[in-house]
Amino acid sequence: MSSVRSAPPSPQPAPPSPPPSARRPRPPRRLGAGDRLFLAVIVGIPLLALLAFVWFPALASLGLSFTSWDGIDLSDIHWIGLDNYHQIFTNYPPFWPAVRHNVVWLLFTALLPTPFGIFLAYQLDRKLRFTRIYQTAIFLPMVLSLAVVGFIWEIIYNPDNGLLNGVLNAAAPGHHIDWLGDPDLNLWAVLVASAWRHTGYIMILYLAGLKGFDPALKEAAALDGANGRQTFLRVVFPALKPVNIIILVVTVMESLRAFDIVYVLGGGIGSKPGMELLSLLITDNIIGESSHIGYGSALAVVLLVLSLAAIGAFLFQNFRKEDQ
Repeated sequence: MSSVRSAPPSPQPAPPSPPPSARRPRPPRRLGAGDRLFLAVIVGIPLLALLAFVWFPALASLGLSFTSWDGIDLSDIHWIGLDNYHQIFTNYPPFWPAVRHNVVWLLFTALLPTPFGIFLAYQLDRKLRFTRIYQTAIFLPMVLSLAVVGFIWEIIYNPDNGLLNGVLNAAAPGHHIDWLGDPDLNLWAVLVASAWRHTGYIMILYLAGLKGFDPALKEAAALDGANGRQTFLRVVFPALKPVNIIILVVTVMESLRAFDIVYVLGGGIGSKPGMELLSLLITDNIIGESSHIGYGSALAVVLLVLSLAAIGAFLFQNFRKEDQ
């Protein structure tokens, strides 16, 4: 008989690898002492600075607004409740003019330099010749501090040998205008100086937003027959909603906390007639000749509430429309 050769055994398939979810997870890497120290430093120092220079003064001002204190001896702090607020709203003559001037400042800034800055940004985004030179020239006032801007415009508004009166006298001899001394003109003169700086700031913010805008949307609007104005109002402006919110918040904050340029052009401590602002009243009461820390703190709380109300109302309406 012939022997029958048996077939070689077939190789056994390799066992399937376990799925990734069944693998044993790696233990989390523990931070060393140096890593923990580094994190503590980079998080702790800004947090301590925020608490020390923002939240503590804000809470201290809120508490002091219910007291009477001359700012010298802590033992002289006396609780008087709402008397400071009652005096401010009923028996403090500069308060309501200051509120009115702050509102005028906000409306002027929102209606003139802010739209003009947006207009300049849109024009410079169209790749004009010498656009870098234009951007630098318009943004240059923003590089300067408000105190320096105030000194520059103080020279321009000088009633004796200022640039503006010199031009007016050349055009119409005999005209002499005291731009900063006339209560009917000085606020508007300061607003023009502030707008000169604010326009460049808004231009740069909006120009940065336009650089990230998708040009295909403009091309699609052009194919649909939209002109430049329609493209901006119906396509570009709605698409840059986050930038618009930032600009609005910046405009409100810059308007309500205006101080430096008015302080310089107004001649220091003491509100000039026609130049009353809440920020100046706070300074007058806290570091003026007669220190009324509680009174000044109450004014600061009023300004804080106005700022939060203006910004909070807009943000509430804005986000509520998005949720609907």
